[in-house]
Amino acid sequence: MVEKMDFKLLYKFFEGFATEEEETAIKQWLADSTENEKRFLEERRLFDAILLNTEVSVVEQNGVNTAFNISSRRSTYLFQFLKIAAIVTITLLGSWFYFTQINKPNRFIANQVISVPAGQRLNLTLSDGTNVWLNAKTRIEYPVSFNDKERLVILDGQAYFDVAKDKDAPFRVKTKDGIVEALGTKFDVLAYSDNLQFETVLMEGRVKVNVTEDPSQILILTPNNKALLRNGKLQAEFVDDFSAYQWKEGLISFKNEPFYQIMKSFEKVYDVKVVIENPKISNLIYTGKFRIIDGVDYALRVLQKDVKFVYNRDTERHIIYIK
Repeated sequence: MVEKMDFKLLYKFFEGFATEEEETAIKQWLADSTENEKRFLEERRLFDAILLNTEVSVVEQNGVNTAFNISSRRSTYLFQFLKIAAIVTITLLGSWFYFTQINKPNRFIANQVISVPAGQRLNLTLSDGTNVWLNAKTRIEYPVSFNDKERLVILDGQAYFDVAKDKDAPFRVKTKDGIVEALGTKFDVLAYSDNLQFETVLMEGRVKVNVTEDPSQILILTPNNKALLRNGKLQAEFVDDFSAYQWKEGLISFKNEPFYQIMKSFEKVYDVKVVIENPKISNLIYTGKFRIIDGVDYALRVLQKDVKFVYNRDTERHIIYIK
């Protein structure tokens, strides 16, 4: 039993730099009590807040709104973990983006840009109250404050949105391949620019989806359905299992997915490169679920029970070779 926890070790784990022995100690500490689980989640939220410096105040200077970021607590951690923020390359940039507002023409509003690296996920709340979860290797761009006609965010990656209701200002998610519009709803958008896949899965409410390069292709989704691009055509499919969208809860879930696709998920979640040297297993189909905190070695050992393969890890280069 691990009676006490060095919280610096937790932050090292959140960065993705903990050793296998340290990860094992953290897992044991989590298993010891529900109070430890609660403390773990509190520290994770604090870690995210420090990286984001989430409390943003806007001061107007010479007609231009300037964003100042203020951490909320534990200033002793802030200095140390600002360095961590640079290491893990989660960035919060005060870039400038032009918005025209009905009562404030020709005004500049600070635009936030957040990039989440491999091996991390992030939770934030936008100025309108919309709650957003960002998956690993995701980039989102949004204004510090929305105008009263439209709430627009730009996404490259995967995100889950719980949209605050505002019938006068539609919420729009713009991606490379499609645009998703909602008034108040819950949905998941998958749209990595380095991947041909684009899909929107609706959990609650209604959304409109159209294709960026062909706005005439439009779908109105109802719950338990998803929109996806297939050979350039927007199509709707029924969703009977939402386990694949539990990534925000710290789970990797897959159903009838080929081995190589599962390895791509591992690359994103565990910040490793997987090289499959045994082509016979690339297209084998798996169904399963793992807790991210259990680590990539545990996940691979479970998969080995169904298919015979061996793997080697190059820890210095973060590469896994599967033979």
